Amino acid sequence: MSTQEPQPTILPRDQHQISRQQIDEDSLKVLYRLHRNKHLAYLVGGSVRDLLLGRQPKDFDIGTDATPAQIRRLFRNCFLVGKRFRLAHIRFKGNKLIEVATFRRHPREDELPEDPDEHFHFVQNVFGSPREDAYRRDFTINALFYNIADFSVIDHVGGLEDLRAQRIRMIGDPLVRFEEDPVRMLRALEFSARLDFSLDPAILDGIAEKKELIATAAPSRIREEIME
Repeated sequence: MSTQEPQPTILPRDQHQISRQQIDEDSLKVLYRLHRNKHLAYLVGGSVRDLLLGRQPKDFDIGTDATPAQIRRLFRNCFLVGKRFRLAHIRFKGNKLIEVATFRRHPREDELPEDPDEHFHFVQNVFGSPREDAYRRDFTINALFYNIADFSVIDHVGGLEDLRAQRIRMIGDPLVRFEEDPVRMLRALEFSARLDFSLDPAILDGIAEKKELIATAAPSRIREEIME
């Protein structure tokens, strides 16, 4: 007996306030070219959150089911970055870069390398579905997608409800997610302060229990989070 995958919440164009006029022109060019070539093309992450909140995003990241190699073939102005985590950067005038990432997923235990030191980098590069990609992200409000094919907003993780409730909620168990990346504790506090959103009690409990792990985070990561 097969189990049906839960369906996402989808807001059609007439039920949300995002307009293409608010989206960076070059980002739209990338989205449309991916779509014309039969690939999924979504705005992802913070830009969708900010547009739904009536804020102007500082950047517009794109998610797609096209592989990095496929993206490079579609864009002459594209170059791939990262030896471990392959991303496509598409360059426009003035050294402007649009970042395009292939949807990824958490690997199965039997897929992981034998060397535990290689797990983190391997995990970053297992391609998956949009739903699997959403569940890899940190907070529900950062896991919303805007689909250029029909201008809908797609929510796999309850992010729309948390936006309405003005709440920061972790995807998954905060204790586990903070162990994976302690900088997420700083990110939770930063988003709460910047957006004036409340922190989910599970996040507060997780920070209280795992706060010592901040000392193990790379100074460059902490500096990047503070200066962002």
